[in-house]
Parts: sequence; C-alpha cells; structure tokens
Amino acid sequence: MVAAPRAGEQFTEFYVLGLEGEVGGYPGELVVGEKATVTVGIVNHEGTETSYYIEVMIDGVKNVEVGPFVLADEDTREEEVSFVPQEAGSDQKAEFLLYKDGEAEPFRTLQLFINVTDRL
Repeated sequence: MVAAPRAGEQFTEFYVLGLEGEVGGYPGELVVGEKATVTVGIVNHEGTETSYYIEVMIDGVKNVEVGPFVLADEDTREEEVSFVPQEAGSDQKAEFLLYKDGEAEPFRTLQLFINVTDRL
C-alpha cells in the first residue's frame, strides 16, 4: 500500500539504498575495520530551502558524519555514505540520523542491523 501526501503537505523523504542503488542488498556481514557503503537519499518537500546533515551511529556510538548541505525545495541528494564497525558483535544497530536546520534532535532515523566478526 502506498500513501500519497496531501497537496501542500511539507515533508522530507529519507531513505537508504544498497550498493546496487536498490532497496535491499545492504551490508549485513562485516569484519571489524571493514568499510561498508550505502547510498543515503534525501528529497526536500519542505516548501523552502533546508539544511541537512547525517550522522551514522553503530550501537549508539558515532561513526561518521556527512554534511551539512543545503537543498532547495524539491531538490534531491543521494550520497554514498561509508561506515566502519569498530567492535565485533551480532545484530549491531547501524542508525542513520537525519538532522534538519541545525536542530539538536534527529528529524528522521533509519536503521540497519549488521553482524560483525573479528575475522573472516
């Protein structure tokens, strides 16, 4: 089921794509220190120019930050974002936090779960 936004509704699209540029194909099995890359997309439907930045957290620890960058209304940005797990563990939560206009709290959050081993 797909829900279409109401006319004039203001919102931001935020999504994560796998390496093939599609939903799915996300990194799931990694080794400590191995770089994983995904594509993060943002579409601004806020009705005005908006500033964004992204933080990637792994199990609550900041791993990387991307931005800030400004998108005009109706602009799209897709950015390759890489993160590197630092500790082994199963079902680690990789969170992608989207911040808008310098706000202190994340505006949107997406997550993937990864298994990280000490070695192959």
